Amino acid sequence: MPELPDITVYIECLKERILGRTIERIDIRNLFVLRTTDPAISDAQGKRVIEIRRIGKRIVLGFEGGLHLVIHLMIAGRLHWRGPGEKLPGGRIALASVTFPDGTLILTEAGSKRRASIHMVSAAESLHAFDRGGIEVLETTPEEFAARLRLENHTLKRALTDPRLFSGIGNAYSDEILHRARLSPMLLTVKLSAEETARLYHAVRDTLTDWTNRLLADAGSAFPKHVTAFHASMAVHGRFGQPCPVCHSPIQRIRYADNETNYCARCQTGGRLLADRALSRLLKKDWPRTIDEWET
Repeated sequence: MPELPDITVYIECLKERILGRTIERIDIRNLFVLRTTDPAISDAQGKRVIEIRRIGKRIVLGFEGGLHLVIHLMIAGRLHWRGPGEKLPGGRIALASVTFPDGTLILTEAGSKRRASIHMVSAAESLHAFDRGGIEVLETTPEEFAARLRLENHTLKRALTDPRLFSGIGNAYSDEILHRARLSPMLLTVKLSAEETARLYHAVRDTLTDWTNRLLADAGSAFPKHVTAFHASMAVHGRFGQPCPVCHSPIQRIRYADNETNYCARCQTGGRLLADRALSRLLKKDWPRTIDEWET
């Protein structure tokens, strides 16, 4: 799922292309993607885009007259830009398109599951329904961050990815944050020391800022074409079995449902392997307890 750095890059690229432009046409190609009927999606036609911003992992386009288009990409949704005369994505992956004088914005979604969504709302007050309550970590103080972290007793992985606590952080960047902070994803928030909390605060801000700047530089003047949760230069996320860039030990993982947590045992857990539900149940007594046993 695109997270704060990815969404920020989308927004910056959209500002260059559609801010101040007037919508000529909106086409909904898959009715499932549109989750509202009042106001009608056609009401935005002829309206000028006056605002583009983020709410959590959603992109909000604000139009003159108080209308707002809210786009949630979910896991497999992506945005594309095509100039006049360029071929638009076709087939089942194309869900919707918004045409401007200078080009067309297209929403696609890979796979068979349709999770991406579009909502049209008529007033700024209606946008509160999309705000899960998480604080903006790049705009908060260390004290505010610490207080929010301790609102509930969760593992660090769950706390960072809870949209009610923190805005815009998901599975991928939480892995990178925790590796930078040298903290276990399974450490409980109430057990964090003041020093560890401060370390986590700076790791969150540095990781999200660094990756936003890196993705902006990669995109350059072009619209982002390869938005993904997996980057070769990431430290741990999606790099199971590959060497940690700090200590060179193999990256470990915990798998659950459709997600997995990646971490370095030597850098983050004092060499202790965290139990993977599937493998530890299968291997039972043969499941290694430390990274040294695993390597042996």
